[in-house]
Amino acid sequence: MIQNLNNNVRKVKPSATLVINELSAQLKREGREIYSLGFGQSPFPVPESIVKSLQENAFQKDYLPVKGLLQLRMAVAQFFNKQYELSVSEEDILIGPGSKELIYNFQLVYNIEELLLPSPSWVSYEPQASLLGNKVKWITTNELNSWKISSDDIEEICKNSPKINRTIILNYPSNPLGVTYSSGELQKLTNVFKKYNITVIADEIYGEIHHDGDHQTIAKYYPERTIVSSGLSKWAGAGGWRLGVFVFPENMRYVLDAMGTVASETYTTTSAPIQYAAVTAYNGDESINLYLKNVRSILKTVGQFVYKKLMGIGVTMPEPEGGFYLFPNFNNWKVALNKRRINSSKEFCNQLLKDTGVALLPGEDFGHPSNNLTARLSFVDFDGGHLLNIIKDNDSLHLNDEFVELHCPKISESIVKIKNWLESY
Repeated sequence: MIQNLNNNVRKVKPSATLVINELSAQLKREGREIYSLGFGQSPFPVPESIVKSLQENAFQKDYLPVKGLLQLRMAVAQFFNKQYELSVSEEDILIGPGSKELIYNFQLVYNIEELLLPSPSWVSYEPQASLLGNKVKWITTNELNSWKISSDDIEEICKNSPKINRTIILNYPSNPLGVTYSSGELQKLTNVFKKYNITVIADEIYGEIHHDGDHQTIAKYYPERTIVSSGLSKWAGAGGWRLGVFVFPENMRYVLDAMGTVASETYTTTSAPIQYAAVTAYNGDESINLYLKNVRSILKTVGQFVYKKLMGIGVTMPEPEGGFYLFPNFNNWKVALNKRRINSSKEFCNQLLKDTGVALLPGEDFGHPSNNLTARLSFVDFDGGHLLNIIKDNDSLHLNDEFVELHCPKISESIVKIKNWLESY
């Protein structure tokens, strides 16, 4: 009976991203044409060299070290040292079954008096905190600043209670926004983080699919209290493999050790064959570099296509810079929608799905005010493997709007459906 459940568990609903994926699948089984712009899964196949490595290591059956395979931790450390000019060793790396699990376990072991979350933020941060009884403080943002936080926002929150032990989860390129932070913005944030000794979980899971390949890590500017979170799910298309990475500063190894203790009593270790395959992923090779180059080009082209089409009908949003998300704001249509009793982002998305088959996620699932008619749009309803093959076979191919309309028909059709639906109001 429900009263036997832990109170914290009772308050938490299933992850919105998984719910929309299951609902879309159900509607498809019922014969509906569904445009899957709700679930954020990479549309691209895992690079062949990484798949081959997994196949070659399928025989690996032994329990690996709780903190991760030594060769993998060495490869991850080398990757971050070379790619982002960090100074870390294998002793600063923790491997887990997905970055989601690692973020949860961090919240479990670390003394967080107040967890700071930008509004909007990824759907699972706040529920994880609720499961653990951690206090969440939402940081109000505005569209004029692309819904990003500023140093002034942090100052306003901290100035009257400077001694509170705070942690912030800073995700960029952002899910759900698609925006990122420049070096200058990160340095300004670093100044206020240092002032108040704020610990940063830098969720940079989309870093390698910055559309111009120019991701910057805040750990470069604030190494002493930044933990970088990453993994294989987004840049390598391996969400279901469940391999996450935490990169710690040396002075926070005690947190790594504590999380290792939790791991030893819960999931024990990450799947052995996948860890061996991940060594190949983080060591990299020319084929992986080319894969990433083409993935970035495709995502940038599709993202710009959707952005321009929606902006053209009065739907506002920040311009996409990385990942595969947009955060459209439909408030320009609010009066007409309110007349049809659509007053919240959830009602908006439910009615849109019912009427058109286009699945978006409501902004309120990401900590945005429900009366803001915002939503997350994931522009990945296309065959990424097919597109990679087209590019591979035609080096002179120019990626543009015509490319999207021809090879990503469901993306193009979904935007037309949204436009026609809005104009019907």
